[in-house]
Amino acid sequence: MKAHHDQHFLTDPHAVDRIADLADVKGKRVLEVGPGNGALTRALLDRGAVVHAVELDSHLCEELTERFSEEISTGQLLVQHGDATRCELPSFEMVVSNLPYSVSSKITFRLLDIGFREAILMYQSEFAERMVAPAGTKNCGRLSIMVQTYAVVQQCFKLSPNCFTPKPQVHSTVVKIVPRQQPIFPINNRHRYADVVRALFSHRRKTIRNCLRESGGMLDPSWVKRVIVALPQEILKSRPEELYLEDFATISNIA
Repeated sequence: MKAHHDQHFLTDPHAVDRIADLADVKGKRVLEVGPGNGALTRALLDRGAVVHAVELDSHLCEELTERFSEEISTGQLLVQHGDATRCELPSFEMVVSNLPYSVSSKITFRLLDIGFREAILMYQSEFAERMVAPAGTKNCGRLSIMVQTYAVVQQCFKLSPNCFTPKPQVHSTVVKIVPRQQPIFPINNRHRYADVVRALFSHRRKTIRNCLRESGGMLDPSWVKRVIVALPQEILKSRPEELYLEDFATISNIA
């Protein structure tokens, strides 16, 4: 099988088993994004998962359909040709995937919006580090704030380029994501919260006051004026990377 669309096939059987064993998938409806060569698909099926695999490459879909014809006929596997960042997805309980690096952020945000019980996802290590960076530190950003607002994130282990074909130029990290029942701090409007986080980190080196003033079409200008009046100077003089999760909630909850 040839890699397309930024995919690097996971070929190390030990690594495949480690990923598949991170969660109990038996009898669960599992979404797999980018099944590629089917190595992880095989491991999930062997552990009793009911897998819905979404693959962008039509040629890989054909090869997967041929390889897993028996599992498809029994209903244990469905191979869907589509772009997981925007195509219609079925109901699922868990996600286990080796995500293509270039769409990691889009897919992660979409999965959090849809909701799931637990996700085991592989990312570029640098991306995973940013995801777990604590709020209030220089490495935090839109990704870390949005993910940690709605989920508990744990780095499980790293994988070297030697585990893949073709070899990527970077190391990969497997991450476990478990959604919170409720955000740590109350959020009145999830869409506004997301817009606020995006707008502030668009100018991460500027103060919150200036970030809000220069938020352009991301935030309503009249609302921005009310926020600047209502917020304490301590927040207005801070930079986005200096704020804590509670501060982002405080900003977005202003009426």
